[in-house]
Amino acid sequence: MNFLQIDTIEGRIEQMKSLSKKFLTRAHQVDVEGSFPYENIEDLKKTGYTSLTIPVAYGGKEISLYELIRLQETIAEGDGATALAIGWHMGIMMNLHEKRAWDESILKLLCEKVNNGALVNSAQTEPKTGSPTRGGRPETHAVKKDQGWLITGRKTFTTMAPVLDYFIVNATVEETNEIANFLIPKHTLGVRIEETWDSIALRGTGSHDLLLEEVYVPEEYLVEVLNSKGRKASGWLLHIPACYLGIAKAAQRFAIQFAKDYSPNSISGTIIDLPNVRQKLGEIELKIMQAESFLYSAAKQWDSASENEREQMISRLGAVKLTVTNAAITIVDLAMRIVGAKSLSLQNPLQRYYRDVRAGLHNPPMDDMIIELLAKESISNCNKN
Repeated sequence: MNFLQIDTIEGRIEQMKSLSKKFLTRAHQVDVEGSFPYENIEDLKKTGYTSLTIPVAYGGKEISLYELIRLQETIAEGDGATALAIGWHMGIMMNLHEKRAWDESILKLLCEKVNNGALVNSAQTEPKTGSPTRGGRPETHAVKKDQGWLITGRKTFTTMAPVLDYFIVNATVEETNEIANFLIPKHTLGVRIEETWDSIALRGTGSHDLLLEEVYVPEEYLVEVLNSKGRKASGWLLHIPACYLGIAKAAQRFAIQFAKDYSPNSISGTIIDLPNVRQKLGEIELKIMQAESFLYSAAKQWDSASENEREQMISRLGAVKLTVTNAAITIVDLAMRIVGAKSLSLQNPLQRYYRDVRAGLHNPPMDDMIIELLAKESISNCNKN
């Protein structure tokens, strides 16, 4: 069944549950090898999933943010690396339509390519700038050349690099010293992927380095000059906490099944009836309920908000990311305490979940920046009153 042929969110979630079960069967091998989940990405492309956030006018379904995070969460229950990887593509396509910052002809071209299976991600991080959310200027530079641009630089953490067809790269324009985004097709001369991804978390994301060696792109591929006044609210980034909540739910499911099955000879029955185990399971469920409530309500608020109202949601979106990601870490920890030493076996998925959710601390925005933003907002609100 193709996602584009299903008309309800419930139907698409059910379809994704079926795919997610397949992803779960492949997750261990990809993790152990540190390889890339090519089959999972191909399944998502074949079923039309990668076109869901494209505008209706260009052949997509233009799904809501709420639906996107529910689908992403379901993918992550099967494989977190696949969810985070494809989440960038899905969110970026949603964001391009919402912000309408690109020339219509370039956006239409990209949407047509995505409808035919192309994948896109942003390449913004560099070795010396760290997270782009902290304001570092890119050392990647663009020089005007004839009717186009020559771009040179290195980008790190280019998630899904093995299968990307387009890169959105930020660079400093030498003539004006402005920072701009450029759209770069994979097969452009001078584009190279260096396989540097050796993280112990989310090993299957293929987040390698992107090398750009005097890459020439046409003039119109400078798609956006970035605003120096700071970042705008970006609801699509909720795909990040949705991924970690999905991983946490997978850990919960495993812990419950283990507790129902495990029966040491020191007790009668299984450990599911032990008070200390039930205490931890209750704590896990509470954390999940809290995370779901915060995440889902923020997504629905975004979907119904005006453009001006969305700009007021920056701190709320950050708070959701912080809360859900840290809840996911706690949930996996509790699940491992239920399962015990067996959770540290390489054959046990909990040790993979443990490593994967930890990566959420390093996805933007960072916890310290969120707390500072919340502090400023609370002081400002107090002064108004």
